[in-house]
Amino acid sequence: MSRRTARAVPAAALVLTATLALTGCGSSSGSAGSAVTAVDGVKHIGVDAFASLASTPSVVVLDVRTPAEFATGHLANAVNVDFNAGDFAAQVHALDHAKTYAVYCHSGNRSGQALEVMKADGFGHVADLEGGITAWTGAGQAVVTS
Repeated sequence: MSRRTARAVPAAALVLTATLALTGCGSSSGSAGSAVTAVDGVKHIGVDAFASLASTPSVVVLDVRTPAEFATGHLANAVNVDFNAGDFAAQVHALDHAKTYAVYCHSGNRSGQALEVMKADGFGHVADLEGGITAWTGAGQAVVTS
């Protein structure tokens, strides 16, 4: 691991921890855009918290929708790994486990399941966009098609 990468990982983890601490624990506090809930250790965060996390340069934004869905619009700099692909677990396993991941899908179902796979595979810094890209666009956030 390079010295730059070694510094970036703790910084991204700090951003995730700070984001979660500032937004509270539980969906009953704050606005829907900043709500955080934790189910079985998987963190589901609202649009505002996700936007903050996803804008951190060392964070990997992971879109787990199909390539066709991805092509219709995705978050800037997102990486597409199709949850429905037969080799999804192998593709996830090949990712850098030390990085922080901000994961989303269409509505939050597949990304929640993807985070369970990631958690079982030893990933320690992952967060799910509650409500998926539907919540993202509903809150007026931008998507790209290139």
